[in-house]
Amino acid sequence: QAIRAINRCNETMTAEEFTNMVFDKIDINGDGELSLEEFMDGVQKDEVLLDILTRSLDLTHIVQLIQND
Repeated sequence: QAIRAINRCNETMTAEEFTNMVFDKIDINGDGELSLEEFMDGVQKDEVLLDILTRSLDLTHIVQLIQND
């Protein structure tokens, strides 16, 4: 939620829905936890997750605001 507030992400899915989708898709061993390896491997193999994360982490406008002040 904090990332979305900072970067004005227009994603329609809630943070909880996104989190559930991430775990459903990449929690390979089903233990309810994601290791760094599971996360990195899963995101790299799933274009939808990679796209959402890339868009949600784009802080270009924040950098521009800082540079203009």
